[in-house]
Order: sequence, then C-alpha cells, then structure tokens
Amino acid sequence: MEGCAGGLSHYDTLSASLSQGNSNKAVSIIEKAEAGYGSKSRLLFLMDRGMTLHLAGRYEESTEFLEQADELVEDLYTRRLRNEALSLLVNDTKRPFRGDPYEQVLINVINALNYARLGDLEEALVEARKVDHRLNVLTDTVDEEDYHEDPFARYLTGVLYEASGDLSNAFVAYRKAYEAYQDAQPWSEVPIPQRVKQDLLRITHRLNLSNEHAEYQQAFPEISWESRSTSDQAEIIVISYHGRAPRLQDRFIDVPISLEALSLLLTTKQLGRRRPQRAGGVDAVLYGLQGEIVRIALPRVVPQKTRVAYGQVRVVRDGSQETHQTELMNSVTAAAKKNLADRLISVTVRAVARAALKMSAAEGIGYGAGAAAKDDKTRNLIQAVVSALLKVVAITTEEADKRSWRTLPDEIHLSRFSVTPGSMTLTYQSFGRHGKSIGASTEYPMTLQPGETRFMTVYTAE
Repeated sequence: MEGCAGGLSHYDTLSASLSQGNSNKAVSIIEKAEAGYGSKSRLLFLMDRGMTLHLAGRYEESTEFLEQADELVEDLYTRRLRNEALSLLVNDTKRPFRGDPYEQVLINVINALNYARLGDLEEALVEARKVDHRLNVLTDTVDEEDYHEDPFARYLTGVLYEASGDLSNAFVAYRKAYEAYQDAQPWSEVPIPQRVKQDLLRITHRLNLSNEHAEYQQAFPEISWESRSTSDQAEIIVISYHGRAPRLQDRFIDVPISLEALSLLLTTKQLGRRRPQRAGGVDAVLYGLQGEIVRIALPRVVPQKTRVAYGQVRVVRDGSQETHQTELMNSVTAAAKKNLADRLISVTVRAVARAALKMSAAEGIGYGAGAAAKDDKTRNLIQAVVSALLKVVAITTEEADKRSWRTLPDEIHLSRFSVTPGSMTLTYQSFGRHGKSIGASTEYPMTLQPGETRFMTVYTAE
C-alpha cells in the first residue's frame, strides 16, 4: 500500500502530541503510520521514526532507525534512475523520497547527538566524519552558490572533536563553521553566533596558534572569551530544539499555449476572484475541453515559525546559581527554503516536460480511439471527447512532491559553558520575543566529573 503522496494524514495528530509535550505518543503515532508511508517514502518513515525517538529521549532506538536512513540515502543514489520515467508520466511523488541535502546532513547530526547523549563520543565522532564526507561530496558536485555547507553541522563536529581531546581537528571544524556561517549569511537567517567566535579565540590560544589567534582577536574585538583547563572543570552543552519544521504546499501554475487558451485562463481567474469558492476541478474541465492549457504543480515552503526567542539555562547548587542563555545556531526553515530554491529549476523542467507528455499522450490516445469510426464526424467527435477527458485527468493528477522531514524543529539553539565538577540541578526554560516564558521549565539533576563533557537536549514545540 502506497502512502498519500502529498502529505501523510498523521502529521496533524503528531503535531498535537508534540505540542502537548507527549513525545512518546508521537513515537507511537509514527510507528502505527508506517504502512501509510509506502515503499516510495521509506526513507521519510525512518527519519520521522528516528527523530521522534530522539525527542522522546530513546536514543539507542533512535540510532537504529537513523543508521538505516543513512544507509538508504546511499542506496537510493545508486538506483534513482529507475523511477524517472514514471515520475514524468504522473508526478514527482512516484519518485523515491531521497531527502534534500540539508535533511541528509541532519540525519548524521541528530545521530551524533544520540551518541553524545549516551556518552559514546567514539560513535558520535563516526557520525561527525560522515557529516564531513557528505559535505565534501556536496562541495565537489554542486554549483558554488547551491547549498553545500552546513554551519551548525561543522560546529557540532568541532565540539565533538574537542570533547574527545582532539583539539587540532576541533580547530579545523570551528574554522570551517565560521567560514560557512559567513557564506550562508544571504540565506541562513542566522547571525554568525558569538559562541563560534569565542571558541575560535579559545582554541587557538590553547593550541598556541599565535598568528591565527591574533587574526581572530582583530576580527572579533568585541568578543570576550575564557581560557579554561579541561582537567579541573566540567562542561555542559545544551542543544535546544524549538518549533516545527516547515511543510510544503502545492503551487499550481496554468500555462496557456495559444491566444484562445490565454483568453480562457484570464476569464477563469477573473471569475475565481469574484467567486473564491470555485472548485479547482471546474477549471480542470474547462482547460481539458479547451485543450491548450497545461497545469504544472510546484512545491512551496510554508514556514511554521517558533515563538521561542531564546532558552535560559540555570545551574543551581549549594544555594547559589548561575544563568546562561542559548543562542540561535541553525534555522531548519531557512535551509529548507534554500534547498528548494536550488532545485526549483530542475523541478520546473520536469513538471513542464511531464505536462507536455501528458497532453501529447492524450492527443495520441484520442486519435487512436476515433480511428475505427466509419465517418469523419463520428471520428472527430470520439477523438475530441477522449482527448479532452484525458487532458482533464492529466490536469487533475498533477501534484508537487510535498514530502519533507517535518518532525525536525524550526530552529536549533545551543548554550555551552563550563562548571565546577560535582552535583547540581540544571533548569531549562524557553522565552518568547518579549521575555515571556513559553512552556513549562524542566529540571535535570546531574553529577559531573572533572574533565567531563555532558550533552543535554531539550525540545519546545511552540
């Protein structure tokens, strides 16, 4: 059984469960909806399953599905051509879902965080190296202006290297993150994080890279940073997810291929403005009868922006407390917009070619259907009717591929700070644009050892 092409029906109940903070129910919803995804959207199921398990704190289970997703991404590249012909004749939803490049990168990012939460830095670094490989391949295979770098993924790679004691590779990753944030400024909707600048200053100091350190001091004169010894301090890294990833929606474009068709198109649009309840099917019938209007469907990004502006992390121990604020590190919505913009030309070319094939096929089948008629009048009538009906079907079956990783958040924030080892309670609270708290606060009692790096993940659905 193949799932609904344009958007699986369980997403509404899934969003409601996540908004209520019931991530385990969200896991159950995805599990029960597996058959609805169908074979063409198997990758999407694995991604959704892995992400909801991650949000539920079931990290070991999440790794199983995200590793399957990672393997399937590689497999789909080797057999993608088999489904191109079918997608041309019907629509892009008949192609196996492969995910956009940013989604493929986030498979490894989320899996790295799974392992980091489990305290398995070795496996987390395996995922970090996969991120590096995937981004390097993108750099070699796409145009320079297309998405080929992920600033947050690069930065997280640096954090993981540093947590494992590999300062040299950490520096390389931080430097790549900084350069990626710079390059992404036109589209990322993320200012270059202060945290990245602080870490570049700190790690060049620790590595005695005096020239690089001086360059960064000159570039970031306003940035203060701390030089700490990892042997006598512990570190807490809080990754906070906010809101919901964008969804995709159909955007229909009617293309006339004659003056008469243009006249009909303008007339229907004028009537449509007066009668907003006009059904799309009525247009499809009119266009099919006229025969010289083709309809193409393109996807467009519909943001579902979070209300959270920042998160606040409070560390309480022995009657004293300190407060740290999260910083925006990644906008999933901005990445989705960028990735769609990068592939929109190829999507449009396929849609136009598909429309042309459908219309030509309708003409050919209509001609064949009327060929057996004995007189010209009957033959022409049969040809016209069959051709028109098939053109109506062609128009009404046009649909954009609206599949995307909707269980991702809208934004990813981070807070990173060192603490004196020992027992403490960490409290997290999200805040809106005007400083009003959003959602309930969450407490995490913990005990840290000297030199330990503790990763935390929290989620606010709003």
